[in-house]
Amino acid sequence: MDYPLYSYQVARSVSRGENERGILICATGIGMTIAANKVKGIRATPCHDSFTATKSRSHNDSNVLVMGAQIVDVETALEIVSIWLEEKFTGGRHERRVREITQIEEGTLDV
Repeated sequence: MDYPLYSYQVARSVSRGENERGILICATGIGMTIAANKVKGIRATPCHDSFTATKSRSHNDSNVLVMGAQIVDVETALEIVSIWLEEKFTGGRHERRVREITQIEEGTLDV
C-alpha cells in the first residue's frame, strides 16, 4: 500500500477544513505521521497509549491521530480514539509552543 497517498488525502481534508480531525492507521504509524506532517496546518501525532493520546491533544492540539496496527491492539486503539476525540487543547504555555511549530512550518520563526 502506498501509505503516503492515504495520509495525504486525510491530512489535506483536515487542512482544507473539510474535516475537523483525521485518524490514520498503518503498520507502525511512522510513515503516515511523516507524510501527514508535510501538509500545511497538520499536527499529526503517533499515539500508542492513553498518555500519548491525552498529551497529543492537550499539549499539541493534534489534528491527525496516527496509530500502528502492529503496535497497538484493538482494545487500546479504541481507548486511544475515545480519549483523543474527547480531550481538549489546554492552551496556556502550550499555545505559544503550537504557534512556534506553525512559525517553523511557515518559515517565519526568528531564533
